[in-house]
Amino acid sequence: MPRTRHRRRREITRVPRTGAALPEHDRGAAPEGLATRRQLRALGLSPGGHDPVAVLRCRACAYQPGQSCIHPTRAWLYSVALARPKGVPTLAQEEALDRAMAARSTCPQCRCRYYFCLQAAVLH
Repeated sequence: MPRTRHRRRREITRVPRTGAALPEHDRGAAPEGLATRRQLRALGLSPGGHDPVAVLRCRACAYQPGQSCIHPTRAWLYSVALARPKGVPTLAQEEALDRAMAARSTCPQCRCRYYFCLQAAVLH
């Protein structure tokens, strides 16, 4: 008779919220002046090389107010005051990107250009 395998449970490390390196805020309760990367992009800004100043907790951790959020779905919050305007690429950079995308979307056998990127196996 075959032996049943015992599944090892992954140990969950609980970090108290007081021991967290950055302040944590629940969704919908972040203070003014803090934004995620996506919100900064919508405003035409970038973090500008600055580190995050707070953590936006995931929805699952809202039920555990005493624990720090360790899930990968958390978001980093950046200061809007420290953010810089988004960089605008030069014409040479845009041309280089256009050439790279053209190489990825052109068939090497028939030289036909598609509106999507071809698989790497097709290109070689």
